[in-house]
Amino acid sequence: MTAANPPRGKGPLARREARLAWGLLAPTIISVAAVVILPLLAVFWISFKPVTLADLRPPTPLVRESLRGGPKAPGDAGQIEYRIRNSSQDKPILNVTLTDEIPEGVEVGELDPRCALEGRRLSCRLGDFEGGQSERLRLPVTLTEAYFASGADIRASAPVVTGESVNVLTSGEFTLENFRAVFDSREFIDVLYATTFYTVFGTIGAIVVGLFAALLLNHAFRGKGILRGLYLFPYVAPVIAVAFTWVTLFDPFSGSVNALLVQMGVVETPINFFGQRPLALVMVTVFEIWRYFPLSFLFILARMQSIGAEMYEAAEMDGASPFQQFRWISLPMLMGILSVLFLLRFIWTFNKFDDIFLLTGGNAGTRTLTVDVYEQAFAVSNIGAGAAVAVVIFCVLLVFSIFFLKYVSREEGL
Repeated sequence: MTAANPPRGKGPLARREARLAWGLLAPTIISVAAVVILPLLAVFWISFKPVTLADLRPPTPLVRESLRGGPKAPGDAGQIEYRIRNSSQDKPILNVTLTDEIPEGVEVGELDPRCALEGRRLSCRLGDFEGGQSERLRLPVTLTEAYFASGADIRASAPVVTGESVNVLTSGEFTLENFRAVFDSREFIDVLYATTFYTVFGTIGAIVVGLFAALLLNHAFRGKGILRGLYLFPYVAPVIAVAFTWVTLFDPFSGSVNALLVQMGVVETPINFFGQRPLALVMVTVFEIWRYFPLSFLFILARMQSIGAEMYEAAEMDGASPFQQFRWISLPMLMGILSVLFLLRFIWTFNKFDDIFLLTGGNAGTRTLTVDVYEQAFAVSNIGAGAAVAVVIFCVLLVFSIFFLKYVSREEGL
């Protein structure tokens, strides 16, 4: 009988290798957690909070000190005035206290009942401040010869105010109102439709145009390198430059496209391409296709050039037409890269914000979910609702990715 072999992966060497592997992976895991996971968790946390733009900075008591009465000589009386206010208009601050150091040569008169003077140190307990509350605290003083001789200044020591406030971001208050406001909105269906239209047709269009471009450049001819460089221009050009160019070209008053259409008699009056429904949504989708087809073109062309020429030669000898060669040779060989491109382009297009915002600002029926995040968070100042829309985007993309990788990629052998 032979001794049973020990289970693989359980020995001391395997454990040391596992520890080494985790040690090498630790920087990557920490970087991913810091860059991706932590912000994602923060968005989920904020989406359940009643947070507005003003709540990002917790309420704090503010103070301003001044010398009133204009004393200019020894023996002159005046007042030290502290103006304290709550920085928030709706959140209270509890147990507000003020402390300050009174300069030498300043004789303090009758104190406010809430204040006490120990040596030169003034301390006041001012109680609670409601949202938007402000108060003036006046301290009668008399300036002596020592004050002017020393060159002291009332504001030499800055007063310190403290208080306790509840930060809505770290409190235990949670709500579903953000999601209710998003889904109950009458515009949500329009936003979802615009997002779906823009993503689906923009993704498919970019891949189809990239496929045709790759088919064209898969053959050798004079000027192929120059044409390939021109194909890459939409993708490498700065988005703000090409977006401004498109808006200028299609402007209804001074655009070249409208002027040409009117002069040719195609239309009687100029067309507001980026300012009317549903043409604006079609135009931003066409811009998406034009700008991002070069990425698909590069991937598809690289895959097509790896297909052996002998396969096409054998098919041509068998009498296959160019279309049949594409249908039965090229397309099956390209399905893997096309599937990957569709997944990546769908995710990127669904998350696209800058193109639409530069072209239309989300107007004329082009308000997608990403533009809605900006509108909710900054235009309406509702950070919680903006985070809720971002969570909706994440969930939609997560479900789509799981479905795609589980069913579609399995059929393509990915």
